[in-house]
Amino acid sequence: METAVELPESVISAFHLMWDGFPEPVNIIHKSRKIMAVNRAGQAVGLTPGVFCSRLGSPKDHKGCLANKCVATGEPQYVSIAKETHEAVGFWLPIEGYPEFYIHFGVGTSLNYKTGKKVSPLEEHRAS
Repeated sequence: METAVELPESVISAFHLMWDGFPEPVNIIHKSRKIMAVNRAGQAVGLTPGVFCSRLGSPKDHKGCLANKCVATGEPQYVSIAKETHEAVGFWLPIEGYPEFYIHFGVGTSLNYKTGKKVSPLEEHRAS
């Protein structure tokens, strides 16, 4: 049985204000891995609130996930990911006042900044 998990609308609105213009997918995620909010770039690749991020892709796609560490410590976490054609960095950022939630995104996960070419986040991750 799933427990109801909610964030105030003001937090969701602030998230969209800050992240909708970011060129890569960004999500607010609950510690259960339920996606609570998705920016425009995430929506464009099919991410939707209510989905569990841990069920997207294969288990290999989540190797190195630092969500648990972010929630446990309340400190930002990041990991560098060597891609075939470039480097990417994944981030997990705690949300002040909401310790069960974090913002998750990557830089270089859906866009190769060296070439300017878009890449599929999951396909690129599998290639590395």
